[in-house]
Amino acid sequence: MRIRFTAEIYEWSARRNWFFVDVPPEPSADIADRPRMPRGFDSVRVTATVGGTTWNTSIFPSADTYALPLKKAVLKAEGIGQGDEIAVELDVHDG
Repeated sequence: MRIRFTAEIYEWSARRNWFFVDVPPEPSADIADRPRMPRGFDSVRVTATVGGTTWNTSIFPSADTYALPLKKAVLKAEGIGQGDEIAVELDVHDG
């Protein structure tokens, strides 16, 4: 399953310097409905691409969406930060 979306980067209020974007509700519901092996924190394995940077990570359920963590290396390589609107491509591996 491949998902493309744009989202605003935000800093997680529980931990400073942790940045995320939220997968929109509709594709999040599609991901949640897919059968998969149970994983810690109900995470789902993905390959994420932002700009020219691609990495393997997991997305995590958050309210009605999934949250994608953005590594510092990604923020630095792409010159992006809190409040920026970015284009994201996710390849969902579980399911």
